[in-house]
Amino acid sequence: MSAPGTVSFSLRRIGVIAELTVLEAVRQRLFGVLLVLAAGMIAGAQLLREFNFGSSELKFITDFGFGAVTLFGTILAVVTAAQLFFAEIENRTALTLLAKPVFRAEFVLGKFAGVAAVLALFVGVTTGVLVAVLWMREQSLMASVPEAFERGRLVQYGSVVAFGALQWLKFSVIAALTLVIAGFANTNLYSVVISFLVVLICHLQYLAHESWRRMASGVGRTAAMLLAAVFPNFQMFNVGDRVAAGQAIDPVVLGGSAAYGALYLAVFLALAVYVFRRREI
Repeated sequence: MSAPGTVSFSLRRIGVIAELTVLEAVRQRLFGVLLVLAAGMIAGAQLLREFNFGSSELKFITDFGFGAVTLFGTILAVVTAAQLFFAEIENRTALTLLAKPVFRAEFVLGKFAGVAAVLALFVGVTTGVLVAVLWMREQSLMASVPEAFERGRLVQYGSVVAFGALQWLKFSVIAALTLVIAGFANTNLYSVVISFLVVLICHLQYLAHESWRRMASGVGRTAAMLLAAVFPNFQMFNVGDRVAAGQAIDPVVLGGSAAYGALYLAVFLALAVYVFRRREI
């Protein structure tokens, strides 16, 4: 129990901040535009199946849908996290809020929880649209070419949903990373640009890991080891090729990727809280 007159850490306050963050994010045009674009591209993937360069039709639709979710989800994670953070700073609402019995950690975690909820909505809708498109097209193909489905359905719908869940986790890590950068950045534009650069580094992090393995010793090996440790390897979430090929995701791989993402998520959130505590508002 806390001493009389003291304020303890509260999940309720985090929830209130998260709820307000969700409402603010949904009101922004960016969320609606990216959601409509992603869902529209996925739904219209069937119109582009003639340009699949020899790939099977269902694989092409799956690859196209995964690409749309990944691209627009990454943009949404970076821009939304940065915009909502700096909106509170520039409008001085953060100062007003923190003048009340609200901890800075509650503020950061509340903002993150709100952004994560928006990302979950985005991934849920776009993944649902992809599943619906694949189901309808597969039903049509089963009626027209039943011999191709003698062994059952070709699409692993559970793996498609699992892919969406892993992407949500990756987007959440990106949002937490953006909050770390926004914590010490002076402008919204700076935090967005640097965040996208760091995301690019994370997608290419596996190159540093391979270099570290090949190097015998020296400064280069040490630098590669540090780079591989500091930045998460987003290739850990890249299971789309196997799913598009009709393969189920190995539960061990799925669990390992989830644990890997959760570890970096916890580290980045802790860093975001630490940086924001030292920031002057």
